Amino acid sequence: MRILVAGGSGAIGRQLVPRLVAAGHEVWGMTRSESRREMVESMGAGAVVVDALDAERVSVAVAEAQPDAIIHELTSIGSLDIRNLDLCFAATNRLRTDGTDHLLAAGRAVGVQRFIAQSYAGWPYARIGGALKTEEDPLDQRPPRKMRETLNAIRHLEAAVTGAEWTEGIVLRYGALYGPGTSLQPGGEQWEQVRKRRFPVVGDGGGVWSFVHVEDAAAATVAALDRGRRGIYSVVDDDPAAVAEWLPALARKIGAPEPWRVPRFIGRLAAGEVGVVMMTEVRGASNAKAKRELGWQPGRPSWREGFGS
Repeated sequence: MRILVAGGSGAIGRQLVPRLVAAGHEVWGMTRSESRREMVESMGAGAVVVDALDAERVSVAVAEAQPDAIIHELTSIGSLDIRNLDLCFAATNRLRTDGTDHLLAAGRAVGVQRFIAQSYAGWPYARIGGALKTEEDPLDQRPPRKMRETLNAIRHLEAAVTGAEWTEGIVLRYGALYGPGTSLQPGGEQWEQVRKRRFPVVGDGGGVWSFVHVEDAAAATVAALDRGRRGIYSVVDDDPAAVAEWLPALARKIGAPEPWRVPRFIGRLAAGEVGVVMMTEVRGASNAKAKRELGWQPGRPSWREGFGS
């Protein structure tokens, strides 16, 4: 199969492209930066250097590659500012809206059979009911003001991809990524915040997070290419956990001091409403559908053993 991976030099792309090449596929890795051409080619793929926000260039690139499948892994995340998630994710939100639309239009023109796109399972679910949500549960209808644009971009991507009747549109909601190339790896931004005791537990720390190692996310993507059907799959590990549990455990694992514990009103001053919600109210995700329908199993079933790898 001929496959175009948009975001071929990103954290997931660097894990995904070699797996696809090893499986015998003809792979093209799309990247915005000429400086990353060599990285893509070193993984055994052809390199396509194009800005995903340039509709005409995307159309030409897809027409030249003639892929049977497009895998959309495009993100552009800078330093994480939890006080204003929308500002931090502004570039990624454009890739999830305009970038998705450009790839879909180009894919339709060449008759792409499968279109797989990255979404997120870390916090978008409605903050009501049980701690664990499935793909059938609603997303948050009243997110904090400074994360609304990011959630709207996620909604746009998911609706556009699954609603594309001309192709098999598959959305993968990855959990909070950790491992090589992410901010939760030794030396990464969030890792260092924990190490320097700058990542406190806010309130009761009852917000439930779902994680997935970046290698497992890539493996699930390969499985979706082979066995996925139109719809949404949550790609997370087997061990969703409250902040009050996983954050101190990570600190102990890396030899950092116990995280500070601060009341909600202090947390709101330091991290804004978004930070408080993520620390105290978000829900985790179930991976039952991905395991059942994709035949996928996370190689690292729990962040407890996976952190640091």
